[in-house]
Amino acid sequence: MSQQVETKKNIHLEDVLIAHQTIKDVVDHTPLQKSDLLSERYECEVYLKREDLQNVRSFKIRGAYNKIKKLSKKERENGIVCASAGNHAQGVAYACQHLKIDGKIFMPATTPKQKINRVTFLGKEFVEVVLTGDTFDDAYAKAAECGTEEGRTFIHPFDDPDVIAGQGTVAVEMLNDTEKDFDYVFASIGGGGLISGIGTYIKSVSPQTRIVGVEPAGAPSMHEALKKGSVQTLQHIDGFVDGAAVKTVGCLPFHICQQVIDDIVVVPEGKVCTTILSLYNENAIVAEPAGALSIAALDAYKDQIKGKTIVCIVSGGNNDIGRMQEIKERSKLYEGLQHYFIVNFPQRAGALREFLDEVLGPTDDITRFEYTKKNNRESGPAFVGIEVKHKEDYFPLIERMNQKAFPFTEINKDSQLFHLFV
Repeated sequence: MSQQVETKKNIHLEDVLIAHQTIKDVVDHTPLQKSDLLSERYECEVYLKREDLQNVRSFKIRGAYNKIKKLSKKERENGIVCASAGNHAQGVAYACQHLKIDGKIFMPATTPKQKINRVTFLGKEFVEVVLTGDTFDDAYAKAAECGTEEGRTFIHPFDDPDVIAGQGTVAVEMLNDTEKDFDYVFASIGGGGLISGIGTYIKSVSPQTRIVGVEPAGAPSMHEALKKGSVQTLQHIDGFVDGAAVKTVGCLPFHICQQVIDDIVVVPEGKVCTTILSLYNENAIVAEPAGALSIAALDAYKDQIKGKTIVCIVSGGNNDIGRMQEIKERSKLYEGLQHYFIVNFPQRAGALREFLDEVLGPTDDITRFEYTKKNNRESGPAFVGIEVKHKEDYFPLIERMNQKAFPFTEINKDSQLFHLFV
């Protein structure tokens, strides 16, 4: 298998500009839009680079197409292979169909059907989707094996100079589309390909611009690598922000990030969910979790960005509508609005009515209630979900439960119970 990853090689301004010429007739030039709402909220000028409007709904097409387009005649004839559970697979599939190259795309067997269908649609007859294993690592291993056995070129999602140069074309468009000088650029980090590419270009033409990477709290792999001075492999990650949930960043992206990144913000997954909902409700933008990361980081920088001009890269919009309930739940938990309890109710007539009338506040709402009466017992446990209107309503609720002698256990504060019940 030929991965062609040169960990000691850097990429330069010229590589990104060449990539821009290579892909410009195939990749959509996505808009750079000023957000009046975010600008007012943070007292600065906020621009959004809308890669969620890309033809495959993410920036991944840029690097994939640039890499595949540069393959030799023999490499094209032998075909390509990749492993992905999402956006990279779609970018590779689109490139294979456009360039008439045979491709095998290995995806975990757990990949949602709509993503598989999307890859098949984009690749047409030029792509074969192979489902294997339960995780990306399983799919990666099989893709590597396939590449070796069949002589296919492996298209890495981020640890490749041509892929990184392709991702850097996002920055070329950004700077071409305005005469303003950007003070800050916020971008998500998964394996590190996007921020390496844009960082290389921006620092070459606008060195005063600060590059801020954003990672989910459940998978801060670049943050750990930069802190410890070498690539680290995280033992456990939260896969919710699937476009950025990477255990090990690329060697080449890490090397580049050491030179171009000014800071990394680590954002809780619940904050990401709140941002996704806000983008949809306030801006009619459908962002995937990784696509919302850059905007979710603004609260952490609200003092530094006042009066400045900033860009947030909305890196993708491949969000599964089936996840919206989980997104809403995580958001409410993060905001302190949703609370779960095991409440021991006295098994007497009127106990539930007393709880509703004297424990719940006027704007509190029961969102879940599970209770089975047991004979010959003085009390019985109930699983109760309560949503408060303001997070400050939580403490009066707890005080009333104590005053009215309803023994309870807070599930939110017990991770084992939380995962069991919620």
